Amino acid sequence: MSQVHDRQGLEADFVLLSYCNGYFPMADERTGAISWYSPDPRAIIPIEGFKVSRSLKQRIRKHDFIVRVNSAFETVIRRCADRATTWISDEIIRVYVELHRRGFAHSVETWRGGNLVGGLYGVAIGAAFFGESMFTRQVDASKIALVALVERLRARRFQLLDTQFINPHITQFGCIEISRNFYLKMLSKAIQIDATFY
Repeated sequence: MSQVHDRQGLEADFVLLSYCNGYFPMADERTGAISWYSPDPRAIIPIEGFKVSRSLKQRIRKHDFIVRVNSAFETVIRRCADRATTWISDEIIRVYVELHRRGFAHSVETWRGGNLVGGLYGVAIGAAFFGESMFTRQVDASKIALVALVERLRARRFQLLDTQFINPHITQFGCIEISRNFYLKMLSKAIQIDATFY
């Protein structure tokens, strides 16, 4: 994994530039120091190869949840950070809230009974979406947010859904790993396409 340590202060413009070059920031749990990562291999979910289980499709058909976009961005990122171990520091939150205000960072949320019960957030540049984190308070809530995200990306002709790392939760949706070189080629093309997330 390619990693660069400690840039003094986190700036929104530098974060956007870093995404365009294949890097993303994470904060140290103990010190809050920011490091920049460019994994090799890199995990992505092929948008056209996205998989949804039969049981999840059935749950979606019940209309148990209401899906909203960008209605509670800061709450979503704070709930993503609300766990025993997190790389989402106060500085990360500050900058991503700024990116949200500038139209680059977005949240997809699941609501039930007037309560925010799940969601995810990430950054959109061109036709690339960089997924950052998700949270859930009820069974399937974050999964339904992810399904809604991919439907939105398909409808708006996005080319790249970056998940950074692979884990069992997203493997079920068709997440794969590709080499950093191949990822950077996909990234270079995607960020040059004029696409609108919101």
